[in-house]
Amino acid sequence: MKEKLHQLKLKYQGKKMAPAFNALHTFLYTPNETTHSGSHVRGADDLKRTMNTVILALVPCLLFGMFNAGYQHYSAINGFPESFSLFNDFLTWDNFLVGITTVLPLVIVSYGIGLGIEFLFAVIKGHEVEEGYLVTGMLVPLIIPVDTPLWMLAIAVAFGVVIGKEVFGGTGMNILNPALTIRAFLFFAYPTWMSGDKVWVHEAVERAGTADAISGETVLGSLAQGSDYSYSLADMFFGFIPGSVGETSTLLIILGGLFLIFSKIASWRIMVSAVIGALAMGLIFNGIIDAGWLPEYSKFYALMSFPYWQHLLVGGLAFGIVFMATDPVTGSQTNKGKWYYGFFIGFLSVMIRVFNPGYPEGVFLAILLMNVFAPTIDHYVVRGNIKKRLKRFKTATIYPKSSDEVELKTETA
Repeated sequence: MKEKLHQLKLKYQGKKMAPAFNALHTFLYTPNETTHSGSHVRGADDLKRTMNTVILALVPCLLFGMFNAGYQHYSAINGFPESFSLFNDFLTWDNFLVGITTVLPLVIVSYGIGLGIEFLFAVIKGHEVEEGYLVTGMLVPLIIPVDTPLWMLAIAVAFGVVIGKEVFGGTGMNILNPALTIRAFLFFAYPTWMSGDKVWVHEAVERAGTADAISGETVLGSLAQGSDYSYSLADMFFGFIPGSVGETSTLLIILGGLFLIFSKIASWRIMVSAVIGALAMGLIFNGIIDAGWLPEYSKFYALMSFPYWQHLLVGGLAFGIVFMATDPVTGSQTNKGKWYYGFFIGFLSVMIRVFNPGYPEGVFLAILLMNVFAPTIDHYVVRGNIKKRLKRFKTATIYPKSSDEVELKTETA
């Protein structure tokens, strides 16, 4: 099979469609052409394998999201079970069937449109197909509501790939995270489909001959409205709550993050600092409430009084920290800069979700904002290091050369 593909590759060599064919040829097989001269750093991974590693970390979130889509759907219709059983109430074929019929089309459209545009630009520009969209194509279906219309997703993906990446030069040149650019486009272009209490649970109940959406308010949505939520800490940690497809299970997100850290794909500095930033902002808000500086009738009271550490269990904060803040292209590059970059992502995420009751989720806005400031952070970190070295150089003691060094230099000359 590999030999036949190689023969076809030779046939298309030098032709217009060569980039598209080369991309398909090297998807599972390593290229036949290798370097034979010069010094080269040899590694077992490349861009495609790196992207596939991230996708492996995302697959558990995708599968859980499928089961959760069905679970939330049937629970909204029939009521939540009094005694929850993982195998009898959650991991059922009925739940999976609802999930796969709603989530899988989102994945297909995301990859179909995104990769199609990548191939088109590669053919037009005559360069190799870049594999940067492999991860973006998986991230996008996981950060949107389950019932997002496919045509709407297609428009957003086209916008995100062309405006968010290709206009900057393609993979490795974009200044904004493409997946979050797509999410931002959906939110600002179609806000009624991205927020509220009727977009998080699959709508399939027909009343009077018309499809009527099932109400499924998220924890943050309930707090933004000043009402109580009925989910336990276990529900929030394991993910048995309404929300975007892949963002509900904090447990699986943590496991995915540990896998990325172990494989050295993602930066642990960004993850840890983002968690610290979120906890710090949550503590500030809790301190304001404990001091009695905010009246209970304030629209911000419920979210500000929400236990600071529980912010990490709800919404897309944990998912954004692990899978999108750690994007090596749009994030900070210096080790010291990663601490600042991650801290402000967590800090601003909680601040935005509290002060924006209309859309009590701010992680994607915080990450996009810090994407813009990441080069500035690195610039000042590098300048700071240069200043320290110059200061050290000015105060350094320069010893005279020994007689042996002078004689050796003379003989060499």
